[in-house]
Amino acid sequence: MAGNAKTPAPVGPRQAQDKKARCGWQGGARIWEETEPQTKKLKSCGDGEPQRKLPKRKIVLLMAYSGKGYHGMQRNVGSSQFKTIEDDLVSALVRAGCIPESHGEDMRKMSFQRCARTDKGVSAAGQVVSLKVWLIDDILAKINSHLPSHIRILGLKRVTGGFNSKNRCDARTYFYMLPTFAFAHKDRDVQDETYRLSAETLRQVNRLLACYKGTHNFHNFTSQKWPWEPSAQRYILDMFCEEPFERDGMEFAVIKVKGQSFMTHQIRKMVGLAVAIVKGYAPEAVLERSWGEAKVDVPKAPGLGLVLERVHFEKYNRRFGNDGLHEPLDWAREEAEVAAFKEQHIYPTIVSTERHERSMAQWLTTLPVHDFSATAQATASPGAKAPSPQEGSEGDGDSD
Repeated sequence: MAGNAKTPAPVGPRQAQDKKARCGWQGGARIWEETEPQTKKLKSCGDGEPQRKLPKRKIVLLMAYSGKGYHGMQRNVGSSQFKTIEDDLVSALVRAGCIPESHGEDMRKMSFQRCARTDKGVSAAGQVVSLKVWLIDDILAKINSHLPSHIRILGLKRVTGGFNSKNRCDARTYFYMLPTFAFAHKDRDVQDETYRLSAETLRQVNRLLACYKGTHNFHNFTSQKWPWEPSAQRYILDMFCEEPFERDGMEFAVIKVKGQSFMTHQIRKMVGLAVAIVKGYAPEAVLERSWGEAKVDVPKAPGLGLVLERVHFEKYNRRFGNDGLHEPLDWAREEAEVAAFKEQHIYPTIVSTERHERSMAQWLTTLPVHDFSATAQATASPGAKAPSPQEGSEGDGDSD
């Protein structure tokens, strides 16, 4: 046929080999295709059975998970000692028939990438990962059937072939949920559950959090970062504390922060310094001083209340969201499921863990040992190379 003459696949002596490669099933296993043909007719294999074409497609998955009991998001291949969220995800993808087992062992083979590598104990309501999979029938139901209830795939969308969820992400929004007694003055009991956040104190908290907005040098809010390194500069779009609410007789509040990217422990230290100031341990002047070259002792709040709420793809949506081939990555249809997951798995875990393990109360007892008046000028030369933090999460390879 004329159409066969245009086919770039070799013919002749390699005909049998090509026919075997084109067959959708071989020995009971799917063949992972490296090309993405738009339309091809199904042909029969050598045994007379119809061919099953399952080309791989680049997709993104919307994930929600409770991070308690996990050592972060990113998988550590070859290490079974520390369980991660991706360990369970990859296992579910293989068992559901979305990827070959070899791709679970080497995630680069499926072009896997996450928007943020959340740290130990950190949860997510809107994590997004990109990867290439076989688009099997009922794919979400099958993946979720092999996942524990505290990890859910809530949505799936096709994306462009070269899409990378980490590099395409414009910004990330986190929230930090904490008991409001964290804002009580230092003269009060460290865990006074009768404390209720006043409107005046809430205004003070929001005034301090608003100072973080804009571009600042956050070298004091992470580790192993010199003040003159360009990557120490981070842009915060918004940060504020919402109205408090009660859960199981304890009052909580949620701090939300949206930024282009965050460094290791940056958000927890931003929260920690704000708490120290409100409680009266540190003067407000230390906030602006922390953005200078001097080394400032910035306390790091517990990881329990930190949650990746959503990731943003504004530039991608403007370019591809309305091209007629791809959907915008806004997840509006999944909002109800995301909210339900937070109510069922994330909020209760934070509340119960705080009540039983007292992570915030114990951390508050360490604030008096911090010396907020001391400053240590960086002594290394600008040409010195600091050890880089382990690559991982929000935006440019750093993680919180």
